[in-house]
Amino acid sequence: MNNLFFYGSLRHLPLLEVVLGMPAADLDISQATLPDHAAMSVDEGPFPTILAQTGAAASGILVHGLSDVQIARLDFYEGGFAFDLRQVTLADGQGARVYFPATDRLTTTGPWSLATWQADWAALSVIAAREVMGYFGERDASEVASMFPMIRSRAVAQMNAARSKHGVMTTQGKVEILDRTRVYADFFAFDEVTLRHEQFSGGMTDPLLRGIFIAADAAIVLPYDPVRDRVMLVEQIRMGPLGRGDRSLWQLEPVAGRIDAGETAEQAALREAQEEANLTLTRLLPVAETYASPGNATEFHYIYVGLADLPDNITGVSGKAEESEDIRSHIISFDALMQMVDTMQAANAPLVVAALWLARHRDRLRKPA
Repeated sequence: MNNLFFYGSLRHLPLLEVVLGMPAADLDISQATLPDHAAMSVDEGPFPTILAQTGAAASGILVHGLSDVQIARLDFYEGGFAFDLRQVTLADGQGARVYFPATDRLTTTGPWSLATWQADWAALSVIAAREVMGYFGERDASEVASMFPMIRSRAVAQMNAARSKHGVMTTQGKVEILDRTRVYADFFAFDEVTLRHEQFSGGMTDPLLRGIFIAADAAIVLPYDPVRDRVMLVEQIRMGPLGRGDRSLWQLEPVAGRIDAGETAEQAALREAQEEANLTLTRLLPVAETYASPGNATEFHYIYVGLADLPDNITGVSGKAEESEDIRSHIISFDALMQMVDTMQAANAPLVVAALWLARHRDRLRKPA
């Protein structure tokens, strides 16, 4: 009999349903306790580990009679987090198996709370699990595990999309998704979608085949020094110009980076300024929230101007080595920035948007300075 005890995030039934591929109402679930063990938070991720601890008791749920296919689905999901099944005896004497960490290198930080995890991570984890389990039977668990940072970032984007501010004056029409197939997934993803949608003249379109480039949301910030009236731009090689065959592969642009799981757009902007330019921003000013190319891509930009101190000696080369970033920073005057925009030398759309916003608000920002 396949009886499994869950002490961690899979106690959240919506997540368990996604992983097992069936409604919780169809499962045989009871409350249970594992003696002499404790669920502990870890630094390595938004999930707990379990440790032997005399006198402690790990609360959880016992799921009875899981099928071999369901065990395989669990192995696939938990395998990505490096967990292995072991046999244990619960407080009531029942035998069960539990996913224990396959490594002892996890850094524990104290007792794990299901309620705290549900408040902070449950919604995102359910969305991410849908993508993870979509690869079941198609990819190896270790391969999917390497994609987890981007899977979680794509989940963040879906959550942000539900809170979008735009949409005034636009149609809220009917859309039917007839089929959606993921044809590529790694750092980015690409979906083919067959759909029908409501027309302005009434009725529905014939089935349409469309491709969608799936990317994470990004935080973008143009650092501005109102005292010296100058901005910082960063330079790095970009794959878009390479793929297009552009003569200029290195681009000047604002600081930018994806919004990771567990952080807001503002937090991502502050973090990226540190990582890409060794720069501490004193204030973030919202500029725009826009799609990069809504006709074919999910990529969504949260654009800011960030107030900062920009002396002559602040430029240099930086970036995260583990992400193969090679980024050089430049300081230019506001007038030089606007000349770039006016002469079509600025080929980065968020840079143009931020520069034009700055031109509109510059006098107001300089008055306190």
